[in-house]
Amino acid sequence: MNPYILATLLFGLGLGTTITFASSHWLLAWMGLEINTLAIIPLMAQHHHPRAVEATTKYFLTQAAAAATLLFASITNAWLTGQWEIQQITHPLPTTMITLALALKIGLAPLHAWLPEVLQGLDLTTGLILSTWQKLAPFALILQIQPSNSTLLIILGLTSTLIGGWGGLNQTQLRKILAYSSIAHLGWMILVLQFSPSLTLLTFLTYLIMTFSTFLVFKLNKSTNINTLATSWTKAPALTALTPLILLSLGGLPPLTGFMPKWLILQELAKQGLAPTATLAALSALLSLYFYLRLSYAMTLTISPNNLTGTTPWRLPSTQLTYPLATSTAMTICLLPLTPAISALLTP
Repeated sequence: MNPYILATLLFGLGLGTTITFASSHWLLAWMGLEINTLAIIPLMAQHHHPRAVEATTKYFLTQAAAAATLLFASITNAWLTGQWEIQQITHPLPTTMITLALALKIGLAPLHAWLPEVLQGLDLTTGLILSTWQKLAPFALILQIQPSNSTLLIILGLTSTLIGGWGGLNQTQLRKILAYSSIAHLGWMILVLQFSPSLTLLTFLTYLIMTFSTFLVFKLNKSTNINTLATSWTKAPALTALTPLILLSLGGLPPLTGFMPKWLILQELAKQGLAPTATLAALSALLSLYFYLRLSYAMTLTISPNNLTGTTPWRLPSTQLTYPLATSTAMTICLLPLTPAISALLTP
């Protein structure tokens, strides 16, 4: 892609998210989301492959439906209450509609069906943008409206953690596994949103760091399915040794960073008297842990089934920058001891 066009599109992505962040009016927030969607579409369709075009079309249709619902709900809210302010939303009907529209935008279950399909059709770089940056703007809106409908949020959260766990079990494609992992993590964030928004923010930040590491590892190895993971030891032996730690951090095992948000969320849910919800969420984390363990096993304890010499990739130096990967991997593995400091920073 022409670097000028790429720069314009990336600027559009940044601008859309920033407009949504900075807006206090529903129309401006909607406009930011639309700019965001329109900026990522050429990035998704840049490889003229039927899969990429299909993924782009699916993404466009779901995002357009979500944006239209959001616009309709904000107009309904203005009609019922005379308010366009994002934080002044009080009526239950537009609140519920907006929550569901934003859930569709970020891919929360049961509105998740588009996410694995779309992610599977994209290359790993665009997939990374879709899994991290594209979640920021809708999430900022969810945090701002603080939906009062607690039952809806808990249903969305629990469904997402369960579907995110079950959906990834039988997958062999890494991008689909990462999509289900994303759904499960978003479920955890939504569960605790109404009780502790700062904890939701902390979970979101750790999710960003861990997903960034995972995508960069797969990108360095050029892996898109479990089989190609098994040949990664010939390319980057040290990274292959560290990758299970990144994956288990995503699964939420102590003493890795991923354990911190899960631990604090379960503690908060127990404090609020939601022990059954906390138990279900913890059990659903076991499902996710199973497929992360499966990836770790495929990567470190098996040799690729292809015995031909030609299938083992040549150890050519990678052109990918390793500083971002090194930084994010260190953060993915080592941040748990800093939990008190990070909590103190994020608590208002």
